[in-house]
Amino acid sequence: MTEPPAQGAAAATVAATAAATAPAAATAAAAARHSYGRLVALLAYRWRDLAAAEDALGEAFASALQHWPRTGVPAAPEAWLMRAAQNQLLQAARHRRVELDPLVTALMAEEPSVPAPQAGPELPDDRLNLLFVCAHPALAPALHAPLMLQAVLGLDAATIAEAFLVSPSAMAQRLVRAKAKIRDAGLRFEVPEARERPARLAAVLEALYGAFTLATHTARQGDVDAMHTARQGDATAIHTIRQGDAAALPAALSGLADEALYLARLVAAHQADSAEALGLLALMLFCQARRPAQFDGAGHFVPLLAQDTRRWQRPLLAEAERALWAAARLRQPGVFQLEAAIQSAHCQRLATGATPWAVIAQLYGTLVQHFPSTGAQIGRAVALAEAGQLAAGQAVLADLAQQAADVPAQREALARHQPYWVASAHLLALAGRQAEASAAWQRAAGLTEDPRVRAYLLQRAAAPSAPGAVSPAQALQTRQTLQAEQAEQAPPRAQ
Repeated sequence: MTEPPAQGAAAATVAATAAATAPAAATAAAAARHSYGRLVALLAYRWRDLAAAEDALGEAFASALQHWPRTGVPAAPEAWLMRAAQNQLLQAARHRRVELDPLVTALMAEEPSVPAPQAGPELPDDRLNLLFVCAHPALAPALHAPLMLQAVLGLDAATIAEAFLVSPSAMAQRLVRAKAKIRDAGLRFEVPEARERPARLAAVLEALYGAFTLATHTARQGDVDAMHTARQGDATAIHTIRQGDAAALPAALSGLADEALYLARLVAAHQADSAEALGLLALMLFCQARRPAQFDGAGHFVPLLAQDTRRWQRPLLAEAERALWAAARLRQPGVFQLEAAIQSAHCQRLATGATPWAVIAQLYGTLVQHFPSTGAQIGRAVALAEAGQLAAGQAVLADLAQQAADVPAQREALARHQPYWVASAHLLALAGRQAEASAAWQRAAGLTEDPRVRAYLLQRAAAPSAPGAVSPAQALQTRQTLQAEQAEQAPPRAQ
């Protein structure tokens, strides 16, 4: 049955509209995903107003979705959006009748009302300057990471609020006030002077670390041996994030680890004389390289020592090792470098089939000595136990509980700290105290919202004596398998 001519024409019109709109929408989405932070940083640098830059860029994206389906996607979408946002800022300046300097007046006279698509040189990247502004000491430390997430990565206030367990309205108000302070105080959008740089850079690194943990925290919730070194009490510490709930976090956070890693590369490239910038980059790369193996094909959680190392991303591991060695050559020891060294040791299993627990225990000991934290102490306890010093590991956890018992707030925080219960359960199981281990696994599961990790922990609770990680026999078998595979792939020796 043929459709009436009018309906057929309407359907054709709708189809044509959809066909014209799809490329424009896809290009706009790609620009928002890859260029938002760079465009905001450049606009904010030129206009010294972060909030106005974000608003203008939002209007530019809306204008693009109106114009591009009719006129075609421009050859240089970033340049088009930049000019459109500048138009918005200039028009707002006219409307407010702000006294403008001669340069801006000249720009106003030359700006077209609708930017024409045009190609040109790549826009400069001012995100490093914006990172330093977001981590300015004049701003509350607790706002450093949220500001970066919004200004540089483009996340909305509701998404950030859900990650940091505050209401969307409260987070929005905090961000608005912070941006107003940046504008009113005239905070400079530039890399700080040498004397200010160490403290400012440390704040930037902590905020990037906090952003990275938003995306990677879940997979560590079921592990007793992976990256338990987050510094509790920092403005960006992972205890502020919903425990283990990557499934409940917004979809906008799904690519956050990649974005945070990109920014870490940016900082390390521009601050090549900072060992800690290189150390943070190495730490992120080690953890990112193992992400494909954290869940199996059926979606089941896989603890670090049971992961198939063939699924680890070797290029990222190689990049991580290069960054860590570059940091070591600067002879500026720091917490991120120690954490990265611990992750490097874990990754030795790729080559040897075994984890060097004695080395890891020593590294944790140095970390606890110089940069004490709850996470570092938990990691040390597990490493000692795995290295054959079960009593020493249990003593570390007992001391941690005793110290917290004297301070009600710390006692309550430790009681809610899921990694503590995972580690406790693991050590109890190693000691043969199966009933207590089962109770601890259940307690850890109750503090875990991600259903995949919770299912793994409940499985451990049901069979606490079952090894949650690779046993020595399994490790030997894995090593022999790897050696056999390497022998098969190796070229024949010359006779």
